[in-house]
Amino acid sequence: MKKKSIFAGLFFLFLLSGCTKDSIFTDNEEEDIVPGGSDTSSDEVLDGNQETHESSDDYVWNESDVVNIILSGSSIAVEGAGATVSNSVVTITTGGTYKVTGTLNNGQLIVDSDNDETVRIILSGANIACSNSAAVYVKNAEKTVLILAEDTENELADGAEYVYASGEDEPKATLYSADDLTLYGNGQLSIKGNYNDAVSSKDGLILKDVNLVVEAVDDGIRGKDYLVVKNSTLKLDVEGDGLKSDNEDDTSKGYIHIESGSFEITSGGDAVQAETDLVVANGDFTITSGGGSSYGYNSGVSAKGLKAGNNLIIDYGNFVVSSADDAIHSNEYLTVNDGVFEISTGDDGVHADTEITINKGDFNITKSYEGIESAIIVLNGGNISIVSSDDGLNCAGGNDGSATGRPGFGGFTSSGNYYLYINDGRVAINATGDGIDVNGTIEMSGGTVIVHGPTSNNNGILDYDRAFNMNGGVLIGAGSAGMAQAPGSGSSQNTVALVLSSTNNAGTLVHFQNDGGDELVTFAPAKKYQLVLYSSPDLVKGKSFTAYLGGSHSGNPSNGLYSDGTYTPGSLFSTFSVSDVVTVVR
Repeated sequence: MKKKSIFAGLFFLFLLSGCTKDSIFTDNEEEDIVPGGSDTSSDEVLDGNQETHESSDDYVWNESDVVNIILSGSSIAVEGAGATVSNSVVTITTGGTYKVTGTLNNGQLIVDSDNDETVRIILSGANIACSNSAAVYVKNAEKTVLILAEDTENELADGAEYVYASGEDEPKATLYSADDLTLYGNGQLSIKGNYNDAVSSKDGLILKDVNLVVEAVDDGIRGKDYLVVKNSTLKLDVEGDGLKSDNEDDTSKGYIHIESGSFEITSGGDAVQAETDLVVANGDFTITSGGGSSYGYNSGVSAKGLKAGNNLIIDYGNFVVSSADDAIHSNEYLTVNDGVFEISTGDDGVHADTEITINKGDFNITKSYEGIESAIIVLNGGNISIVSSDDGLNCAGGNDGSATGRPGFGGFTSSGNYYLYINDGRVAINATGDGIDVNGTIEMSGGTVIVHGPTSNNNGILDYDRAFNMNGGVLIGAGSAGMAQAPGSGSSQNTVALVLSSTNNAGTLVHFQNDGGDELVTFAPAKKYQLVLYSSPDLVKGKSFTAYLGGSHSGNPSNGLYSDGTYTPGSLFSTFSVSDVVTVVR
């Protein structure tokens, strides 16, 4: 939201006194539009990241080669070579396949292998608890694959305090690996992180076909270099971040790739957080971060739903997000190719510092500070519904925390290289602040935009600084008149602005028809209004049109816009001819 001019009140008086349209509805300057829209695909992003450690051989072994490790309370038995026992600690010292069964009340499984063979650990009804360290600690291995045997339930738990040998500061999680780690298999694994994280790998981490139930006093599942999730079911209840990759030193690392799965994440911090790139191909997500949207934004805590440092690409998925902070967030670029999104947030619904591109998808943002915010927003499709306590669509500077209203955090007053491109799709906005606020230029060439509100005269249906080129599509909006703007003189499509002498109640229909009596649009604003903007290819210059207020309609409203049915006239507001790019009717 930009700070409004001190002349807003005078501007409103000029509007009602009958000044010419050119002094009311103007764009600040004409501008050549800079093409927008990131063409970066998920494949390109993943190609730029470090390759994973996965191999088809990881999931193949000979049953005859399996070494059995049998846990019996405080004792451990090993049937075969490759592992040693000291009191209640079993250490795997060489590559191979090991099957672990039984219960260890207070002990530890360590992997410390000095050869280049993969270590496979099959948990088959294994319960391991350790009061002063990690339950499973991969200290050294070329690669470790932890396999959950089918139809088994397994548990790992650590203590609230760790005891380290002199000079050491590892492990730091219930299941901790200093090297590459894979979790695989159809069994279930419950992990309690009472000291820090539940699962942590200092290198890469892959979850494939697993069912995990995770609790942690800090982060849930962390792969420092990368985290890859394939066809897994994850239920996380953690005080820190849920899924995390946080390598800050290498731009090819610190990424998360989610291919598919079911995710129920309750987190005190970010639910899914990638230091660099986050790519979601598919999945079902139920996310509550930072206590949910009812807790509101806290500038001292990052409690976002999905968060990426560089690129965030969503190809598809079902997302139900309640977040104290932004629901979907990127520090740079965000692309949505498809998906279904139910969003309630204490800050922004969808936010990227640099650019957002939405190609397709269904968005229902029921609560937000600003609905969709970035320096550049490109809408190529989708069905988007926004309820915002400030602006619905916002193109402005700032990198986070717009709910604070601070300059530099979404509260810029100056014009910049900010652009909104609406090429297709349907957008319905119910805004307390500006319906659309762009500290630069708007270009609309297709689609449908519906704006309900604002009601306050220091906000407007539209608020832009440079230009609004209306070249296609349908725009219908109703709200306050104190900061009235309409599409500008560079438009090729015409707009009508109805200026009422007094405020109409919410729900009072607005109806336009042509000189043949054909219905062009019937709209039921959700809030009281004194200004109506309507732009459509139907508004041909020199043709005659009629506007009605009130009445009724037998059709079906969608976001206040009626389809089918018949309009029963209310009061005739005006019969007018379209005379210019913007025709003001009082």
